[in-house]
Amino acid sequence: MDLMGMMGKLKATQQKIEDTKKRLDTVLIDEQSADGLLKVTLTANGLIKSVVIADALLEDKDQLENYLIAVMNKGIEKAASVNQAELDAVTRVDMPMIPGMEDMFK
Repeated sequence: MDLMGMMGKLKATQQKIEDTKKRLDTVLIDEQSADGLLKVTLTANGLIKSVVIADALLEDKDQLENYLIAVMNKGIEKAASVNQAELDAVTRVDMPMIPGMEDMFK
């Protein structure tokens, strides 16, 4: 086993992961309520960038709160899925497999 080569590969993979995380700050996920009254945009890293609320929702605080929770959770779920897929792609391709550690990357 070439330990030095493996360490170099690990370091390169770590850099690719960091680069991917930075790039995911620029990937935008748009989510909205079924009726389009509330729209949320967030990054693939889960940072909320904008919230657009239709005037009709401003009249009912409970409805607005429910819309915010539902739409933000859907957006966060999508962002997490994109984020995980991107990071999995980097680690699966570039990560050297060390015997006994296969389960860590599933």
